[in-house]
Amino acid sequence: MVSISGSKKLKRQMAPLFWRITRKDKRFVTTVRPGPHSKHFSIPSAVFLRDTLGIVSTMREAKASIYGGGVTVDGIQRRSLHHGIGLMDVVQLQNMSETYRLVPSGGMLLRPITIGDSERDRKLCRVSGKITIGGQRTQLNLHDGRSLITDVEAKVGDTILLQVPEQKILDVMPFTAGSQAMVLRGTNAGQIGVIKEIREGTFVLPKMATMELEDKTVQIPTRIIMVVGREAPAIQVK
Repeated sequence: MVSISGSKKLKRQMAPLFWRITRKDKRFVTTVRPGPHSKHFSIPSAVFLRDTLGIVSTMREAKASIYGGGVTVDGIQRRSLHHGIGLMDVVQLQNMSETYRLVPSGGMLLRPITIGDSERDRKLCRVSGKITIGGQRTQLNLHDGRSLITDVEAKVGDTILLQVPEQKILDVMPFTAGSQAMVLRGTNAGQIGVIKEIREGTFVLPKMATMELEDKTVQIPTRIIMVVGREAPAIQVK
């Protein structure tokens, strides 16, 4: 059997703050293996249960839950301790009524929020790439590793409202002035505001957007902004 690349553990002191783990404990902690999200922007499922949510107290309990099919991410059971749970992922836990969505909040890269049952199959995905394949069809590459072959018109930077796990496109929200957008990283992570202006980048400077947040106007690189709706967020993100 072929082994999966990447280490299974990480020095505890090197773990991201948004994992919410204790620092003065065992030297190593379970880490993210290659998957849909970058290891720098996701939480391994075992750590998510034990440390982020705190619904189990030991790794042994986390293993029992995950190996028993108790963790569902975007409608699919995930039986790996190292599966990375990242931006906008919807997590359901067996024998629990709560459903969680991971979003940036309060300057933190990822935090779980509780969402209603009506949104369990709804997810926002940012278009990170676009290519034309055989038959003049379009393949959209999304921020969570998905690739969709579709005839729906969308540009890089736009956001797709997706029905999971069917991967049905329900709506496309363009990255344009006037749209509601969320800041994904930095000190303003989690804040939602209106895009006022978009300026094209140069060889040296990145593409920038002027956003009107709650009490200020800021300029932010477009690569760390995600459209979440037209006049209001399409789904719950706070």
